[in-house]
Amino acid sequence: MSSSNDDISSSVLRQMKAGGFDFTRIHPIEFYAVFPDEVGARRAAGQFRGESLNAQVSERDDGAWHLELSKVMYATHGGIGAFEQAFELVVSPYGGEVEGWGVKQERPIA
Repeated sequence: MSSSNDDISSSVLRQMKAGGFDFTRIHPIEFYAVFPDEVGARRAAGQFRGESLNAQVSERDDGAWHLELSKVMYATHGGIGAFEQAFELVVSPYGGEVEGWGVKQERPIA
């Protein structure tokens, strides 16, 4: 992960903390990559298997292919950074480019 991505991740995590994100629980963290073709996206998705992983491939409006990989984990800087590096090592040989990560925070209904 480049220092630019590292800075972005740090900033996002700070914003999550300020917003009341619960870092004591595990959450599905989504990692995103874009591919020039469906074959590359599906081959990369096939490399990720496990009970805490879910991969979805879809075509974008611009004709590129999007891989969304959801991994259940703690939202820590080190954990996200390490997985993002591993993610990049898998998607790059298939023509993929990592687009970042995100997490959907559930808001309690009052």
